[in-house]
Amino acid sequence: MRATVYHGPGDVRVDNVPDPKIQQPTDAIVRITHACICGSDLWFYRGLDDWKSGWRTGHEWMGIVEEVGSEVRNIKKGDRVLAPFAFSDGMCEFCGQGLQTSCVQGGFWGGVNDGGQAEAVRAPLADGTLVVVPPAVSGDNAMLKAILPVTDVMSTGHHAAVSAGVQPGGIAAVIGDGAVGLCGVLAAKRLGAERIIIVGRHENRLEIARHFGATDVVTSKDEQAVGEVMEMTKGGAPSVLECVGTESSLGTAISIARPGGAIGFVGVPHGSETINLSRMFFSNVALRGGVAPARHYIPELLADVVAGKLDPSPVLDHTVNLDGVPSGYAAMDNREAIKVMVQL
Repeated sequence: MRATVYHGPGDVRVDNVPDPKIQQPTDAIVRITHACICGSDLWFYRGLDDWKSGWRTGHEWMGIVEEVGSEVRNIKKGDRVLAPFAFSDGMCEFCGQGLQTSCVQGGFWGGVNDGGQAEAVRAPLADGTLVVVPPAVSGDNAMLKAILPVTDVMSTGHHAAVSAGVQPGGIAAVIGDGAVGLCGVLAAKRLGAERIIIVGRHENRLEIARHFGATDVVTSKDEQAVGEVMEMTKGGAPSVLECVGTESSLGTAISIARPGGAIGFVGVPHGSETINLSRMFFSNVALRGGVAPARHYIPELLADVVAGKLDPSPVLDHTVNLDGVPSGYAAMDNREAIKVMVQL
């Protein structure tokens, strides 16, 4: 089969690789129909993560089950399924706490595991990982596009909003206008925030943010952005969603958090390991979040998408086929696309 493989910074290729096969009785083989390129993929694409040549790419995907192992009970051949970006057994201590990203048997798609930017994957721990898409919407292309972001960015934006303690009628500030930040706006709106401030710099993305529910836009950076938000909120936002992961974005998030408030940080940390603990300490600001347990959130988010209450599909603003994945990476790297959908 064909799959996208990392060869070095700026170099991903669609190569011929061995077909996936059942290796454990809890496995499933899934033929990919939809996948994504993620903003976090750009870290290894740019050479900023320690990736090895030959590793597979892609952690957001959806497809049709082709085969299941002898111990798989909840998934059957022919089901359309979506996968969170991490696989998990659904039975360990951490899965029971809704923290499937810490599953003792789990792992993440891509790297040494099969990736979703491919014709097919071996899905380990299928019963604990895969979620069946309702058959009634399986042939609805617009609905499938709306469902796809739930595999990662919509769940991650929701995790930021939940971790930040977004309340009905409250104020939320979102740092970052990438796909996760935009989904964070949508998540804050879904949770009932009355005022949502987004800090971003790209007008096409900010238009989507407004469509998703942003009431205020700040296009400046760092100290100027902090000053503007503090003035808007008369002392800071009680809920701050940090959706970038850099030192600048986390510093801004800490600086604009209202005393007694909370920051939901979901941006993958890159250079943000040093934080302003003094400001957090003296203002009693909580820092929560981390890698999103998407499998925990998918059932409720999927139900809302299917019911027509939630549509994150506008973040998918560029579509390629499998052969177009390398150009999709380049488009995102050059900020010519917010998020690329791969349709097979």
